[in-house]
Amino acid sequence: MLKKELRLSYLQLRNELSSEAISNYSLEIANRVLVLPVWTCNYYHLFLPITENNEIDTSFILSVLQGKDKNIVLPKVLDETGLIHYLLTDNTVLRKNKWNIPEPVDGLEVSPPKIDVVFIPLLAFDKQGYRVGYGKGFYDKFLKECREDVIKIGLSLFKPVDKISDTQEHDILMDYCVTPEKIYAF
Repeated sequence: MLKKELRLSYLQLRNELSSEAISNYSLEIANRVLVLPVWTCNYYHLFLPITENNEIDTSFILSVLQGKDKNIVLPKVLDETGLIHYLLTDNTVLRKNKWNIPEPVDGLEVSPPKIDVVFIPLLAFDKQGYRVGYGKGFYDKFLKECREDVIKIGLSLFKPVDKISDTQEHDILMDYCVTPEKIYAF
């Protein structure tokens, strides 16, 4: 399928989910994350959900990371072209931006090469490890700034499609994608 078709289709599918279903699926995803071979790492990049878009509730994963005393890094949209990344601390103030993304106002900046694990938002993904997001390219650009060995973990409410037909050279493959039912390794 084409990215544009997938984007529209999966936005609609996600909007049909109840808040209870999203909460249950999010908890299942967080439980599956616990078995990934990533817990010796130090810096974990996590997105906070746009609840108005029925995104995965990453607060469960956030609680796991805090319970394991990990360094949690949150993104902030700088402008239409990029992200800046801040360490989550007790003093971090979060505010929703124009897309309703909760993000840090400011804080201690963390450079992308320091990050060990990135949890990636997505709308759909395929069995090869390619993903479809909202189409702004924030994560594609960000992942290029990370180390080559950064562990890339997609989080999806749905199963993969067989193949995204219009992948491009600049698209970056995920290492894993976690759904409520299964972990996919690529």
